Amino acid sequence: MSFSQLIGDWHALAVLFVAGVVPNQIWRMLGLWFGGGIDEGSELLVWVRAVATAILAGVIAQIVVEPPGALASVPDILRYGAVGAGLVVFLLTRRSIFAGVVTGEVFMLAGKWWLG
Repeated sequence: MSFSQLIGDWHALAVLFVAGVVPNQIWRMLGLWFGGGIDEGSELLVWVRAVATAILAGVIAQIVVEPPGALASVPDILRYGAVGAGLVVFLLTRRSIFAGVVTGEVFMLAGKWWLG
């Protein structure tokens, strides 16, 4: 499998970056600027963090259980294995989200490459 087959159309990735990442970063920076003086332990922020975590968990579960698009071609066991591998590395690296996500991605890509 070549690199272009693995990542698909790079134009689509560029559009996703511009349309998805850039607008979100603007709001994150504004939130950082406006919320700089708010106590992180306040009940409101604890609630906001819990709601955000629940929404993210729901989206991830929906994508893993009922995968959209090209992810539907990946076998169930490989998707669940990638989530499990990412979770294990997340817990072993003192809750490093980056390490967990990278591990899940590498597991998924390696498994898909190995299966052909």
